[in-house]
Amino acid sequence: MPIVTPLTEQFELEFPIILAPMAGFSGGALAAAVGRAGGLGLIGGGYGDGDWLKRELPLAGNEKIGVGFITWSLAKKPELLDLALDHKPRAMFLSFGDLKPFAGKIAAAGVPLIAQVQTVADAKIAASEGAQFIVAQGSEAGGHGSGRGTLPLVPAVIDAVGKIPVIAAGGIADGRGLAAALALGAAGVVCGTAFYASREALTHERIKAAAVAASGDNTVRSSIFDIARRIDWPKRWTIRTLENAFHREWAGKPEALEADATIQAQRYRDAAAAGDADVAAVIVGEAIDLVHEIRPAAEIVRSIGQDAERRIAALNGLVT
Repeated sequence: MPIVTPLTEQFELEFPIILAPMAGFSGGALAAAVGRAGGLGLIGGGYGDGDWLKRELPLAGNEKIGVGFITWSLAKKPELLDLALDHKPRAMFLSFGDLKPFAGKIAAAGVPLIAQVQTVADAKIAASEGAQFIVAQGSEAGGHGSGRGTLPLVPAVIDAVGKIPVIAAGGIADGRGLAAALALGAAGVVCGTAFYASREALTHERIKAAAVAASGDNTVRSSIFDIARRIDWPKRWTIRTLENAFHREWAGKPEALEADATIQAQRYRDAAAAGDADVAAVIVGEAIDLVHEIRPAAEIVRSIGQDAERRIAALNGLVT
């Protein structure tokens, strides 16, 4: 039996799965592959690289995809919202910042607004500012986030926002996670780590190899890699990555890293270009244990969705 939720109905999806708009990694080819497989593909608009966005949007071809932005970064280059809306996206996904400056324009374009939050308080704000779907992101997620766990956060947000559908994110990379999220009352899931090492992801091949060999036991949350990349993230959000030699070198010494930032930033850029996982960040979450190989994105979507369907059917058999 297919899974039907407000998310699948709104976007006519086969599976209630959204590709996380991972900055620099979720490009047009990956978003399109997820869309063709029955999920909702999103391009990661990230830190406001207009040239990158102009290049990746056409690479989705005829597949209708959405676009995601880091909201505080979009505020510095609001013209990128117009660029995205000109491509008539299926959805706009905003996270980490104030929706209000953008919600009106998105609504006027007739595009559904998905807002990602990390606290119940922010969920209430997003609901008041016009979000049509709210993503409750737990701290298990790869990339940036906050401190609350997915399991208690999702139902708390559902209770707080009334009839607005809530989507779960953080620590979900297989059918078990999707089935669990639906049991919590979520309308679907956002997956990033599951696709970070997919064949279509723009992740460096050496970084993909490091990711699939990793364990969630070895992930850490800090601001070290943001300092190295010279990205001025608001302090309330830290980034979850694999621990590596660079992190161990600078952990607990952010002021020293700031003082040596010119040299270390170049070192980091060189490592990222070379796929050197001892220095460059491998941006995955605690669910990386569930990712064992580099696979096509369509295979990942179908695997998660179909496994969830089987597990839900099996659970129904337990109820008498």
